[in-house]
Amino acid sequence: MVSSPSVLDSSCLLLVGTSEWVTQFSEMLETRTDATVRTVGTSAEALDIVRKRTTDCIVSEYALDEATGVELLGEIRNETSALPVIVGTASGSEAIASEAIGAGATDYVALTNSAEQMFEELLDRTERAVRFAQRSATQRERARQFDAIFNDSRTATWVLDPDGTLVRVNQTAREMIDEDVESIVGEPFWTLPWWSQADATTEEVHQIVEKALDGSFGNAVVPQSPHTEDPRVIDLSVRPVENERGDLVSIVVEGVDITERVDLERDLRQSEELHRVTLNNMTDTVLITDEDGEYTYVCPNVHFIFGYTAAEIRELGKIDELLGEDLFDRDELAKGGVLKNIECTATDKAGREHTLLVNVREVSIQDGTLLFSCRDITKRKQREDALATLHETARDFLYAETHQEIAQHVVDDTSSVLNLDASAVYLFDADANELRPAARSATMKELNGPLPTVRADGETLPSYSFVEDTALFFDDVHDADRLENRATDLRSATYIPLGNHGVFLAGSDRIGAFDDVTRELADLLAVTAEAALDRITRESRLREQDRTLQRQNDQLTALNRINETIREIDQAIVRAETREEIDHTVCKLLTADDRFRFAWIGTVDPTTDTVEPRAWAGSEQGYLDSQPFSVAASDTEPTGQTAATGDVTMVTNVAAGLRDDPWRKDALARDFLSVLSIPLVYNDLTHGVLTVYATTQDAFDETGKAVLAELGETIASALSAIERKNALLTTSVTRVEFAVDDPTFVLSRLARDAACTLSYQGGVQQSTEGSYVFVTVEDASVEDAAEAASQLVAIDEVRQISADGEDGVLRLRLTQPFLALELADHGAVFREATADPTTTTLVVDIPESIDVRTITQLVRETFSTVELRAKQTLDQAIERDRYSTFLDKLTERQLEVIQTAYYSGFFESPREKTGEDVAETLGISPPAFYKHVRIVQRKLFATLFDENTLSVNAPAERLNS
Repeated sequence: MVSSPSVLDSSCLLLVGTSEWVTQFSEMLETRTDATVRTVGTSAEALDIVRKRTTDCIVSEYALDEATGVELLGEIRNETSALPVIVGTASGSEAIASEAIGAGATDYVALTNSAEQMFEELLDRTERAVRFAQRSATQRERARQFDAIFNDSRTATWVLDPDGTLVRVNQTAREMIDEDVESIVGEPFWTLPWWSQADATTEEVHQIVEKALDGSFGNAVVPQSPHTEDPRVIDLSVRPVENERGDLVSIVVEGVDITERVDLERDLRQSEELHRVTLNNMTDTVLITDEDGEYTYVCPNVHFIFGYTAAEIRELGKIDELLGEDLFDRDELAKGGVLKNIECTATDKAGREHTLLVNVREVSIQDGTLLFSCRDITKRKQREDALATLHETARDFLYAETHQEIAQHVVDDTSSVLNLDASAVYLFDADANELRPAARSATMKELNGPLPTVRADGETLPSYSFVEDTALFFDDVHDADRLENRATDLRSATYIPLGNHGVFLAGSDRIGAFDDVTRELADLLAVTAEAALDRITRESRLREQDRTLQRQNDQLTALNRINETIREIDQAIVRAETREEIDHTVCKLLTADDRFRFAWIGTVDPTTDTVEPRAWAGSEQGYLDSQPFSVAASDTEPTGQTAATGDVTMVTNVAAGLRDDPWRKDALARDFLSVLSIPLVYNDLTHGVLTVYATTQDAFDETGKAVLAELGETIASALSAIERKNALLTTSVTRVEFAVDDPTFVLSRLARDAACTLSYQGGVQQSTEGSYVFVTVEDASVEDAAEAASQLVAIDEVRQISADGEDGVLRLRLTQPFLALELADHGAVFREATADPTTTTLVVDIPESIDVRTITQLVRETFSTVELRAKQTLDQAIERDRYSTFLDKLTERQLEVIQTAYYSGFFESPREKTGEDVAETLGISPPAFYKHVRIVQRKLFATLFDENTLSVNAPAERLNS
């Protein structure tokens, strides 16, 4: 008899029908079980409940009012095939039973026996149906879980038969080889092409499979087949799969690519970090000897196996005294360079016997030629479970993305790996030079309280472990001098440095909790965490490099776009004929293709001290009318600041300081989020201000600022060129006379030093060596004036052209640009200058197209003290045309020859100097001198007498002059 079956106690049962036995069975279920029982009379009601997925089993009578139980069963099977359905009837037959089973009924019950026996049987069959359904559901869930694990793209998985032959392979494993996997199904696993077919590798894979056949977990690290283009190293984990009876039904093998980790370990072994790696490797003891067996290196952790210190090991004598004689065949070692898994026994200092696996390698390290790696395998069984957990932890580390995640994984897995509940991880903050708690277990908080941040100064235990790169183990941490929290309930504790990343802390309230295995596992957990932290650090650096490269690419793209705009502007202003055309072209090209939202050029109005717009383009939206652009060095719109200071003004974020500067509100209302204002200055003369607005913050960086500042100089230069061109076409000029008091002016300085009067009558020659000017010396000896000129730094060369008593002419080569050249750049002509020891007077002709104030500003900025003495308007149409026409016909050499001859007195009567004298001054032959003179005279007469150069309407007195 069934009494309150547990499987029904937690089940929801649906009874369908109106027969008396249905009601009686419902009462029995409610009396005998804790099941949730619901009864309905129609198939429609039953189907509605089925669709809601709220029942675990259905018991239905065969004869229903509107349908049969078999028809209801068909409707249910259209919804689900997993729900158990039992069909019962009080008048059953073999035909009904066959029909019910054929329609998919879980069971069929003919209620023909006595009532008590009938309901006991129905109850028993209902329990079996529910139990079978639950077991099937569990199996399906497990199958789905296995499929999810099996199809993991990060792990290669193989399924073997109990005899070790291949059955299934996931896609990850298939992609590791080029062969057709279907052709090797059924072959022994250790003979497959995934790994090297060397005898050692085949045997190692065979051994772990055999271990699984015996029902044990197995692990091995083996090389992949060397025939692949990129040989890899695979970490194999082998697990047996048993059925409910404990029989082996299959073997699951998982492989993780650990090539990168193996390469790193090999590099570490070959580096000077050998000592630290050995200390952290709690599994092996490393000994290095020469060919005679004398020790050249003894691992400091040798006492973990042998109980001796490194010094005591050396005192024992040769390695034969420790590991026994004839441990290996030297000739066999020479063939392969390594002998693995040599099993031997050794007795420790306390007399305990240990079983060791020894690997022997040929090396060349610190005068040693043989490296012995000894592993104590007496506690292997004890470690297997912990190592399996540690393996899973290492796999979790592979998918962590932050140092915080690694720290939390270490804390979460410490209890299962080390059997210690109290744990924490400190991470190092290099900027603050502090170790900060990043993760801790609940037990650590209970035993120790809050973990404080500690300075990396070596004073506390975690700090000392980190600074000294030393793992600390304490049977009772209260014995440690550096223990900071004396109230802690921790007793056993370990502090293990995680490289440069921090410190791992684990402990217990028990004294002496760290045996050999626990210490070894703690070190392995720390080393694994350190490797994971190293990986995340490398990946973070790579991501940062990627972000830096992306920023640089974005900056380069923006700069290329600006340069493209500037090239277009350069080409356009070269073709421009007027100032207005340059202004509008610059603004238009700057705002083309949404490069910038708005650009405008303005000029300072000295009467209102504001910047007035003269050209603009883009989306202005009434901004130019929204405010006066006052000229001020601060607290004003960038255009006014640039006009006041003459410097580039850059605002990278208009929204910053919104309430401090009223102009920002108007700018933000038009989506102007960054601004750059550039002075248009050429040769110290300002031609206005160019301001550009963008719709993004930080649209202008330092590089873009410099490039656009150069564009401002180019625009100003083009505007100056237009002014010079207009000046050449202007016949009306304003002659301005200035009185200058500036001792730095070369003519003033020379007149004062030589105590003479100097006259400059115009004309400057430029060459690669400098600027040449001719000056007339009066009231003093020409030789004295020449001597004084040679002492001035501003004069590179002095040549005496002519002398007549105390008067004469000097040709000076100046080291600095002469004022005449700067004036010419802006279309003005330095007509003459007269300097004596006390005063200097300048005469400048300014064409009608040039603003007199501009030239006056240039003169005032050049000299310390300037006084405007006179200003008159002249018309020089014909004279300018003849003079320009004549100068255009001369070469620079011809002009130099004729000027030198003129100032030397060659054309005086009688001649003050002969042609030979002038030729000698110029450093040319007399025939060459006379040839130049004749050519210049012919060009001069052609200019004067050619009828095409004279105006038929010219006044007679001008033609006769």
